[in-house]
Amino acid sequence: MPVGRVGRPHGLDGAFVVERGSEDESRYAVGAVLLVNGEPATITLSRRVGRGRHAIRLDRPVERGDGLAVHRSDLPALPEGEFYTFEIVGLRVEEVGGRAVGVVRDVLPGPANDNLVLDDGTLVPMVEDAIRSIDRSAGVVLLNPGFID
Repeated sequence: MPVGRVGRPHGLDGAFVVERGSEDESRYAVGAVLLVNGEPATITLSRRVGRGRHAIRLDRPVERGDGLAVHRSDLPALPEGEFYTFEIVGLRVEEVGGRAVGVVRDVLPGPANDNLVLDDGTLVPMVEDAIRSIDRSAGVVLLNPGFID
């Protein structure tokens, strides 16, 4: 499961800034293993940089833009009603009554709440007024009636 991607170089020691990084600090600890393009790489250096981001160095070369991931089994269980972004991306979005609205393409974090980004660019706030339910097994995000024109 994605936990960031290789960003710009940071310093002269081979470190790089992790873009779109996980909020879980342990992901970037020295000795932790990440998957880069499906292959394991061990973190040999880790430091905090501006705006709460991490700069890390791996035990092997990587290219800018490469995805950083962990095995799904390495992710901690979340409380009931919480989801990882990758679990929501790709779900169909429908209104109560069955009207198709679109497909979730991304989840954007916000200061008050996260927002679903639909395939047509529509933003849907992840609040109870908008979303009635998220059913991963059925692959559907169900919106309250009349929320989307």
